[in-house]
Amino acid sequence: MRRRTLLTGIAGGVVGVGAGVGVGAGHALAAPVFSNSARRVLHVRPGDSVQAAVDAVDGPGRTIVVHPGTYREVVNVPADKGELTLRGATRDPRDAVIVFDHANGTQKPDGTTYGTAGSATFTSAAPGLTVRDLTIANDWLRADHPEITGTQAVAAYTYGDRTRFENVRLLAHQDTLFVDTSALDVFDRQYFHGCYIEGDVDFVFGRATAVFEGCHFHTLQRDVTFTPKGMVFAPSTARANPHGILAVRSRITSGAEDAAYKLARPWVPSYETTAWPSLVVRDTWIGPGIDAVAPYTNMRDAYPWQSMRFHEYRNTGPGSTITVPGNRPQLTRTEARSHTAAAYLGDWRP
Repeated sequence: MRRRTLLTGIAGGVVGVGAGVGVGAGHALAAPVFSNSARRVLHVRPGDSVQAAVDAVDGPGRTIVVHPGTYREVVNVPADKGELTLRGATRDPRDAVIVFDHANGTQKPDGTTYGTAGSATFTSAAPGLTVRDLTIANDWLRADHPEITGTQAVAAYTYGDRTRFENVRLLAHQDTLFVDTSALDVFDRQYFHGCYIEGDVDFVFGRATAVFEGCHFHTLQRDVTFTPKGMVFAPSTARANPHGILAVRSRITSGAEDAAYKLARPWVPSYETTAWPSLVVRDTWIGPGIDAVAPYTNMRDAYPWQSMRFHEYRNTGPGSTITVPGNRPQLTRTEARSHTAAAYLGDWRP
């Protein structure tokens, strides 16, 4: 079976995931090492398990330091591990890689399948989580599993309030980053700064209040004959939430041909048909890979994108050109004041 090579993010170079140091699910793993008797800092090195370190966290405000290596395992941070920091030992996120390869349709030992959320390599419900200087990836490939139709394969699934990702690479294909909330009527806030996120279909999606500042979104080349090949965003914001997904001062590039991708489509889940997806992309450079003439499309015709809260403001780049004004709703200057990181995050200043 082929393993996907985890391509470079912001800084260049490559990290190979199929070989090198790492751990596999179900193997006997070494316990993490605490740096002091207060057990506030845990160190994870090749041969250790990141999940074992999470399990060993015994109070709020702890830090897990992941040393360079590839850690092939699924990591789950439960809600009772609040205020946890999980960071790479170096400032280069390519040095420490957490990766696994479950998909929606992957069969579990009991014969059921994982589902979209269950496919995630990294899941967190913990409030106040900080993740920095790491790569989190799902390297499941459609081509390796033609028998599987549930091809969503999530890298990170996050649904705790005050979740912060800093200088993190998030790599997958379909449904890379699932920004969710802990309940339908809860508006959990998430902040992503200086992150690199790549994928193809709906690869940033969910109902959280999610701010992306100074991030790099990259659409992958995809071996299909149709267009669009995919979409960057698929928000599913609750109707009562005034704030959905905000991308500000970011950039969107593509490995595919010009106009092969849409900027977004609305996701109205079958379990929340009252959703009113919200997306604002502002002050962002949009490359030619995005269809400038018609940047939005429907997921289902019963929920047309024109009826959703989709807006742009002061974007630049060839993919931002307004040729059909009705296809690119723009905020006014006054409206734009309500769509800032500070407005979305409220009393939280990450």
